Amino acid sequence: MMKNPVAHLFALSLLVLSACSNPSSMKTGSLDKLTYPQTHKGNQVDDYFGTKVADPYRWLENDTAREVKNWVAEQNKVTNAFLDQIDYRAKIKDRLTKLMNFPRYSSPQKAGEYYFYSRNDGLQNQAVIFFQKGLTAGPKVFLDPNTMSADGTAAVALVSFSHDKKYVTYSVNQSGSDWQNMYVMEVASQKKQVDELKWVKFGGASWCGDGFYYSRYDAPKPGKEFSNSNEFQKIYFHKLGDAQEKDVLIYACKEAKQYVGSQVTEDERYLLLYISAGTEGTEMMYKDLHSKQKDFNMLFPGFEHDYMVLDNNDDKFIVETNNGAANKRILEVDTKHPEPAAWKELVPEQPELISSSATAGGKLFVNYLKDVTTHVYQFDLSGKKEHEIMLPALGTADGFSGYRDDKTIFYSFTSFTYPSSIYQYDIASGVSTLWHRAEVQFKPGEYETRQVFYPSKDGTKIPLFLVYKKGIKLDGTNPTLLYGYGGFNISLSPWFSTSNIVLMENGGVYAVANIRGGNEYGEKWHKGGNLLNKQNVFDDFIAAGEYLIKEKYTSSEKLAIEGGSNGGLLVGACMTQRPELFKVAFPEVGVLDMLRFHKFTVGWGWVVEYGSSDSSAYFDYLYKYSPLHNIKEIAYPATLVMTADHDDRVVPAHSFKFIATLQEKNKGVLPVLIRIESKAGHGAGKPVSKIIEEQSDKWAFMFYNMGVKPIY
Repeated sequence: MMKNPVAHLFALSLLVLSACSNPSSMKTGSLDKLTYPQTHKGNQVDDYFGTKVADPYRWLENDTAREVKNWVAEQNKVTNAFLDQIDYRAKIKDRLTKLMNFPRYSSPQKAGEYYFYSRNDGLQNQAVIFFQKGLTAGPKVFLDPNTMSADGTAAVALVSFSHDKKYVTYSVNQSGSDWQNMYVMEVASQKKQVDELKWVKFGGASWCGDGFYYSRYDAPKPGKEFSNSNEFQKIYFHKLGDAQEKDVLIYACKEAKQYVGSQVTEDERYLLLYISAGTEGTEMMYKDLHSKQKDFNMLFPGFEHDYMVLDNNDDKFIVETNNGAANKRILEVDTKHPEPAAWKELVPEQPELISSSATAGGKLFVNYLKDVTTHVYQFDLSGKKEHEIMLPALGTADGFSGYRDDKTIFYSFTSFTYPSSIYQYDIASGVSTLWHRAEVQFKPGEYETRQVFYPSKDGTKIPLFLVYKKGIKLDGTNPTLLYGYGGFNISLSPWFSTSNIVLMENGGVYAVANIRGGNEYGEKWHKGGNLLNKQNVFDDFIAAGEYLIKEKYTSSEKLAIEGGSNGGLLVGACMTQRPELFKVAFPEVGVLDMLRFHKFTVGWGWVVEYGSSDSSAYFDYLYKYSPLHNIKEIAYPATLVMTADHDDRVVPAHSFKFIATLQEKNKGVLPVLIRIESKAGHGAGKPVSKIIEEQSDKWAFMFYNMGVKPIY
């Protein structure tokens, strides 16, 4: 059960791939028979503090215009024709289909007498939500999103349960958009209630009594649902059974560019509001619902630090924060004496980062990240450490959250060669029991994972995970996919991807660089790669490529780079700064126009990470590395830009303008193409069928342009 009411809004949401195969004499992709669509140029020029910047493809920002839709169709036609010529593309798809065809479970969540979890039998487009009485009764379908759309593009998630566990709020997202509708279901009868809440984005539902608090925006202008800036988020209280028009406004952001989220403590005594001016830094207020208090009390003012209330003991809050602790610490804050001098430290800062924390069963669970792998400890609520929870191996564990009366909780564990498995944990004894092990058609013992540390340009040591089949030769011929993200406090700890098996069983190397900008080593690591330090992120990633070549894992002729979202910016910047270093590039749903990102949907929330071209202090720096504005008339790697028509987080205009400019200026012989998915968004909720098609296309594109013939 997730208790965090304010998620980072730019989280990595793409299913990550890998790449590779055995070298062959096969011809690489060329432009001999490739003709790009004609993209007309406008005369738009902007003046930034005396610097004139041309933006000839500005018209591509109007995603609903007929001429843009026609351009999209023409680009996809050229891309599909190129991919169609690759004879083993269908065989890769067959292999991925077989690999994906195994049952996948989420960790069960207890709510009253029922347990809820999701299960995908293998090739279902969306996981089905099941529930059962106790742990021994047979499961029943609770919600099946596959019945909500003909093409599997509706995604469903349980949001929160009422205090008595009689009702549950659930959300439905269509076609990958961040917009969601929320509904209410009576649990025991599975009877859908009349409630329907629209224009919800980045907001949960916090139950209290006969209703719940939730975040929403005003309805956007028709035709601009996926591009207009989302502003003035509000908190409403919705009473069960009422029409949305009757909802009571509780709080409206005072500034257009702010987020607000709500949380009700488990005892339903306090309503908490979290306000943020971006993807980091929270201000927190609270109201005692048991009193006649009308206004909110400020508990943590300003946006300099992050705060999250894990639980409360009467009028004392248990709080996770990075205030006074770059690696975070856990405090007890008394509402009667909220001044910092009165804060009681329960869990002090450690050399290792607290990556997450939560309470369950009267205990405190703290997840530390040590060299990018998970270590979990159980504490009592006074901060006394009781023991470490022993995990199966080095990897990533997630979960360890629940209600106060829970006796057992569930958590998942995964690593690069360890498919996600679910464990039941007995809080009293500290014993973990396997609840479900994923069975994938591969042999983990045939593969190995190494972690090395390489020097970046300024000498900083950067962790790098390397995953490959045992016994490969380090002769510089191994096709390699280097993946990275580098931003927004997001850590890339080990995870399992069935798609990476395609790379590794063909003799390739999958590499993950834990570059600065992320949260692998706390706030210092993050700050080392954001704002005016962003170039460190690109230097770290470029140095990873140089290390792989130097150590003969691969060569420039067999090295591909991939990243999504902020990672798409990473790939775009690196391929424009060092095009000769890479053979293939996959910038996916990327932030590629650094001068205008803040003008669409929730892009303004990323100014705390990047800075803004509206400020003379940041314009020059952004302009210097913005991928769109640094494409020159030189040769570039084979490039497959990835985006989707319903991406309302990083709008597809970034990718449209980037590829139009790249096709105009590229002087090389390798293809530079764009793949624009329909009825899909930033990545979350993408149907399995679309995932298989997308990843098959990427492997085929990579192998073909590297002159690699897979074993299938």
